[in-house]
Amino acid sequence: MLILQRGGEPGLTWPLEGQTLTIGRNADCNIFLDDRQVSRVHARIAWRGDHYEVEDLGSKNGTHLNGRDVVGALPLRDGDEIQIALRFKLAFVDAGATAPLSMDAPSEVGLRMDASTHQIYVNGKLLEPPLSAQQYRLLELMIHAPGVVSRDDIVRAVWSDAAEGGVSEQSIDALVRRLRERLGEIDPGHLYVVTMRGHGFRFENRA
Repeated sequence: MLILQRGGEPGLTWPLEGQTLTIGRNADCNIFLDDRQVSRVHARIAWRGDHYEVEDLGSKNGTHLNGRDVVGALPLRDGDEIQIALRFKLAFVDAGATAPLSMDAPSEVGLRMDASTHQIYVNGKLLEPPLSAQQYRLLELMIHAPGVVSRDDIVRAVWSDAAEGGVSEQSIDALVRRLRERLGEIDPGHLYVVTMRGHGFRFENRA
């Protein structure tokens, strides 16, 4: 079977039973995903005698198997993750395996950045709408910095084309404040961006 893990209504299941299923935005598809990033007929799951395969059908935004682009037809194994246009995630459960008792995403604490999709998860929940480009670059800088990032570091990372001294402290503070607000939408009880007075800012994830 296929289990929807992300996007739409997580927990939805589709039994395969040796069939061929189409996935797409067209209402005639076996698995209908109503999202503009999904092509009308996006991908196909097909039975090949002793195993299932996933195949991208020339979609605009791609199909991914365990994070890799699907080119041609690729065999599926129990526990594989299929991503459709990086908006929907489907888990493949082999007929001989036991389906998970809970369809909910596993418990997750803190902030996680998915560099391949530029998506942010806070306590396991996808931050939507996504961060702006400047907010994302600021967060990326702080996550990968070994310690405190200075205002100059932020200007170089976020406003790389700005002239020296062309970004005001007020602009930096406003960006930091907005990033805090966005993360606080999901986790208001934790401060992920900490001000180090006289030095800059530091990222503190939940333990």
